[in-house]
Amino acid sequence: MQGNYGSENTLPLSELLTVVLITHNRPAFLRRALQYYSSLPCKVLVLDSSPERPEGDFSAVDYQHLPQFAYWGMQAKLTYGVAQLTTPYMVFAADDDFILHESLAESVNFLEANRDYGLCHGYCLMYLALAGSVSYYRRDKKISEDYASERAEDRVLDFMHQYVPPFYGVCRTSIIQDWYRALPAGTSFEWQEIGHTYYLLANAKARILPIPYVVREINIGFSDHNTEVYHALSYTDAKSVAEREAFAEFLASLPTAITDLDQAQRKAFALESFAAMTDSLVSGRALTTELIFESTWNNLTKSPERKFGPRQYVEMPFYNQRFFDLLTQFEFLLHAMPAGRIQLEKLEGVWTRQEYLLQSRNNDTPESVTDRLWQAHDRNAFNRRVVKRLAEQLQDVGEDTPAQEMLEWSARLDAVSKVDHYPIFRKMRSGRLLDWLAARKPDAEQAGSIAAHLAANNGGPQFGIFLLDLDDSVEKLQITLDSLVEGHSKAFKIVVFTTGEPQTATTAQNTLHFVRVTPGNLVDKLNQSAAQSPCDWVLLASAGDEFTSAGLARAGLELMSATDIRAVATDEIQRTAEGALVDVFRPGFNLDLLQSVPSLMARHWLIRRQVLLDAGGYQADFSKALEFDLLLRIIEQGGLDGLAHLDEPLLITEQAPLEENAHERLALLRHLGNRGYKAKVTSATPGTWQIDYRHTEQPLVSIIVPVIDDLPALRRCLEGVLLRTRYSRYEVLLAANANQSAAVNDWLGTLRHAKVNVLRADQPLSEIALYNAASEQAQGDYLVLLAADSEVVNPNWIDSLLNHAQRPEVGVVGAKLVDRDGKVSHAGLILGLNDGVGSPFVGEKHKAEGYMQRLVAEQNYSAVSRVCMMVRKELYSALDGLDEATFAEGFADVDLCLKAGQAGYLTVWTPSVQVLHTGEQPTAAEALQALREKWPEAFAQDPAYNANLALTGKGFTLGESAPINWAQLLA
Repeated sequence: MQGNYGSENTLPLSELLTVVLITHNRPAFLRRALQYYSSLPCKVLVLDSSPERPEGDFSAVDYQHLPQFAYWGMQAKLTYGVAQLTTPYMVFAADDDFILHESLAESVNFLEANRDYGLCHGYCLMYLALAGSVSYYRRDKKISEDYASERAEDRVLDFMHQYVPPFYGVCRTSIIQDWYRALPAGTSFEWQEIGHTYYLLANAKARILPIPYVVREINIGFSDHNTEVYHALSYTDAKSVAEREAFAEFLASLPTAITDLDQAQRKAFALESFAAMTDSLVSGRALTTELIFESTWNNLTKSPERKFGPRQYVEMPFYNQRFFDLLTQFEFLLHAMPAGRIQLEKLEGVWTRQEYLLQSRNNDTPESVTDRLWQAHDRNAFNRRVVKRLAEQLQDVGEDTPAQEMLEWSARLDAVSKVDHYPIFRKMRSGRLLDWLAARKPDAEQAGSIAAHLAANNGGPQFGIFLLDLDDSVEKLQITLDSLVEGHSKAFKIVVFTTGEPQTATTAQNTLHFVRVTPGNLVDKLNQSAAQSPCDWVLLASAGDEFTSAGLARAGLELMSATDIRAVATDEIQRTAEGALVDVFRPGFNLDLLQSVPSLMARHWLIRRQVLLDAGGYQADFSKALEFDLLLRIIEQGGLDGLAHLDEPLLITEQAPLEENAHERLALLRHLGNRGYKAKVTSATPGTWQIDYRHTEQPLVSIIVPVIDDLPALRRCLEGVLLRTRYSRYEVLLAANANQSAAVNDWLGTLRHAKVNVLRADQPLSEIALYNAASEQAQGDYLVLLAADSEVVNPNWIDSLLNHAQRPEVGVVGAKLVDRDGKVSHAGLILGLNDGVGSPFVGEKHKAEGYMQRLVAEQNYSAVSRVCMMVRKELYSALDGLDEATFAEGFADVDLCLKAGQAGYLTVWTPSVQVLHTGEQPTAAEALQALREKWPEAFAQDPAYNANLALTGKGFTLGESAPINWAQLLA
């Protein structure tokens, strides 16, 4: 039987149906869902397991704040929730669902008319909300819509064979309550979802009505919940098989309409149903993800415009005007009440651009303000601040008709929610950066003091700003010039190198000078202008770059007495292609990071003009890497002295593309050749270079392993070295104490390997002392300090360490540590991180790129871990090795690296060497205090880090907003 659609029951929906709204820590989704379901005439039960009760008025619904269940307590939360139900029908709804109101009513009516049915729903469409558009995907395929067999086994198998997830269907409350009462505590959600289907069909008939039923946010994977349903059903490992067997056993034990089978047969049938569901998923009969149309919101007509893809499914109930009208309502809510990671990520750039357009300008007119507000509106008409400002502006300029239209649109937005987007935006990276920059602006009194101080010192250093206007864009050029005029430094001269007609006739003596260029003569014109410039410093920038309000002023004050500085790197804010802001807060001068990621490290340096000229100016052969090539020649000319860094962003600029740049590679090869290397430069990650210095010598390497009493770990460490090391010229020194355990002593006594020597101390020594004692007997020119509970991974690990250790400027080389779960456990050490010495990026996936590519780029750190550390033996001895007196309990490796740095050597961290280790840092308070007292400057500001970054958590996140100490700079 197909079942009846209608019902003669006259009970209102409020007495028949409860919508059980499931949410966790997503207040924006919850607000939107409540706004949508608020007009549905039925009961709404909210099950919210958020740690904190969100703000808002929930008096119109039965709101249950259930923090005790947390995120992973879904089964307990649902069990609690369904027990509260009093209506004969219920439906689960996720907070990102739009279950059609009329479809709920139809489903309830069907169940009312057909008492032998326990489930009714329709077809699902999936959506993905973006900044100004929504993409729609087909999920379900047209299937047999009635599961009415009187034999429960047939219903179950037929449904599983054409699986359309029933979890969000309208169900009889009694069946759902029975199911959750029987469900074992702690059942994972994938088994809840599988069992939910089995139990419903085993107890009652089911109907899929030929109607659009729900529009759901798209998920990845087979499960309707982005869970591991497919894995649970199909994996053949022992654990998965055991879980399937156990759950089938549980289902077989439940009282259902399957009565003609014994327990063993019911279990076998449950497993058969799992196989049918698996086949449905694998074959693609269920849960497809096919883009069928896109809907872009037209800000002028205030309605969506839909673009349909080439594949259409007219047999599905999605192609009628009534349904598209409903989608328009959904889309209005999606845009007016944005939520979700992907949508907000897309909106971040839009909102950032709108913030820029809302700012007032020195040369504003009513017309320019109106024009900018219209530009902001056209980017996103759902920004309430923009809409209100535009309405006010249109009223002010007498445009009454569009002003009234804008007021009506504003009222329409407020009718669904008066919540402004700005609190969300301020928590985004772009919003935080804008607030951070605003806090650094000098106030009126400070600005006056800065101007007076500079005037008393001949205006301070003068900056020659070379602007490349190679697109001949007046709009971009105006952005840059406006930012300079509105800034707090006037000590500059601007030369615009344009491919178009100059805006006006100027000379090199003017504050603003135009020079017409072609691609062929650009570099010659740059060098000519540098030679003629009266300025002290030169900065190369592009039209469209914005100067920060305080950056140039601070740079002028800092450089006023810096006579020994040749070039200065500064920080910058970069704008992504979508318009969002990202910080590029660079470390102190970092030779290896400069060579590894020049696109992030070589841009927008302040170069002393005379140094630029002495280095030969810019070179046309490297036109796509002008600054990088110049910096390398400055290094060749005068070494690393006089290269500084200022922890202050000067510019907001377009994001540097991370792509292979042939001119960077050529400049790097030229530079390395001048340093005497026949190097090979490769790129595994776009925009990141790896250098093989191709040293000709193959020195003997002594690997020192202090013996511990964990024999399995010790054996793994030694076997890893012996089995995985490609480099042949090495020895392993196992430094053992006299009081090692019997098991370890016995094992040491059995070792017979040509490359392994056991060194036994005649008295108990600390681990640090063991390293030192063994180093005296080492035959190698280079030492590797290797922890006994570590395990080398890559066969070329010694080659990669030697690649840097053999460079004359390098003292210590450290490795990347990864735990056995594939997470980063050490990536260099930051002094001051988390009130001690910590490694950044701990817990990140080992393939992650990290802030400024710093998880994949070779670079200089102040210190690295002795878990795996290479140092030249001669230098180790000259530095008196590890300080076993002061730092026996910890931080001897940090001290050694800092001693090497004090002696003029670099410490290099390379991700090319990966070692398995937990990476835990010592907690020795006394040793840490001793380290602080010995190296106060390094703790005050670690040169491998940046003063604008937070010293908490994983590191490399934006620090708190802090004003610049202008009084100190003026002292």
